[in-house]
Amino acid sequence: MEPLLIATTNKHKVQEIAAILHQLGLKDIELHSLSAYADYIPPEENGATFAENALIKAQAAAAFSGYTALADDSGLAVTALDGAPGVYSARYAGPGADSAANNAKLLLELAFIPSAQRQATFVCVIALASPDGSYEIAEGKVEGMILTELRGQNGFGYDPLFYLPQHYKTMAELNSKEKNRLSHRAQALEKAFRRFIYV
Repeated sequence: MEPLLIATTNKHKVQEIAAILHQLGLKDIELHSLSAYADYIPPEENGATFAENALIKAQAAAAFSGYTALADDSGLAVTALDGAPGVYSARYAGPGADSAANNAKLLLELAFIPSAQRQATFVCVIALASPDGSYEIAEGKVEGMILTELRGQNGFGYDPLFYLPQHYKTMAELNSKEKNRLSHRAQALEKAFRRFIYV
């Protein structure tokens, strides 16, 4: 089976995707990330949706490397903020913002929103693209609430603020196996690989 290129340099995302694929039984895929390509210039993520941005990244990486490429675009959609931060989740607090800054801005924006009105959705769209132009897109979603303070040491991004009422935990309080079983990324990956001709 040919290698699969994960179109990101985010080591946390690479580790999580690798763990999810392993849990899905896809243990023999040789994985690479864009960290191995020092001369790769990422495309501009100018899509209006998660799906558009995921496909932009996957197709660019596949065309550059000659391998099937997997890209995801994911983020947080908060109902009280009309779906923000949405596709701007990674840079919500500005270009180059880290998770701490993004979480701080989110808490500020929701400061006067009552707990019962802090519904949010984690969305992940996976795009798998082949160098020949064929591709598959799949989406996963998880519903939850935004807390008023961070809880948990696991995960990354908005995980410490994203509370799952049915589990009485934030995403950051789940262990890796729990998260990789029910997360938006796990759902999208399973759907994508179930349909894509790669496997």
